[in-house]
Amino acid sequence: MMTDVFWQWVCGITAAIFIGIAKAGFGGGLGMLITPLTALAFPAREALGILLPLLVAGDAFSLYHYWRKWDSRNVLWLMPGALAGIAVGLTLIGKLDDRGLRQFIGGVAVAFIGIQWLRDALGAHPERYHPKHWHGALFGLAAGVTTTIAHAAGPVVAMFLIPQRLSKEFFVGTTVLVFALINWIKMPFFFWQGVCTVETFKQSLWLMPVVPVGVWIGVWCNRKLSPTWFMRVVYVVVFATGVELLFH
Repeated sequence: MMTDVFWQWVCGITAAIFIGIAKAGFGGGLGMLITPLTALAFPAREALGILLPLLVAGDAFSLYHYWRKWDSRNVLWLMPGALAGIAVGLTLIGKLDDRGLRQFIGGVAVAFIGIQWLRDALGAHPERYHPKHWHGALFGLAAGVTTTIAHAAGPVVAMFLIPQRLSKEFFVGTTVLVFALINWIKMPFFFWQGVCTVETFKQSLWLMPVVPVGVWIGVWCNRKLSPTWFMRVVYVVVFATGVELLFH
């Protein structure tokens, strides 16, 4: 029992640090590791409940740094679909047991690595993408589902925004605002469905002071480190964790 509790604290603190690093804009795929890592130590539903307040706290720090540095058109195009996706995700959470949630989270992690490998293998650099309104709705729908069930919609939103070749500042700022809105909307529904509880919220509060430490580490990494090798290690860990959740 003591070993289980220790492992939960290790995974919880690590996830909180990773949230801060990711919210600081370093290591774009790092956010994909947060939920699978936490789901290794906690039941999947409990992991989702613990992480959501930490993500909201991270959003607050990020919004401070990127206030008004977002593309309002993209936000407006993504959010209606995201709302529908949240509704679909909440329905699925209500139907999936813990094993099903773990497999979904693991599947999303493995699929993310597959997409990254395919992008790197193709090495394509298409012309600038000019999206239509319904494109945003579809990507928003996919983001809403994956963020509700796995807190893992970063790659979905990135696939919509990156081809538009926004400036780095506006790309990060737009992503920050979209996920801040989505996470705030999810919060009351997570409590309503019992994903977030008084107990999970207490655990979140214990971990919350670690998030700004992660933000500080992320800011330092942005200034001092190249993300290339760091992300290669992250991708290996994401894949291994996803496989563990899928088949263990």
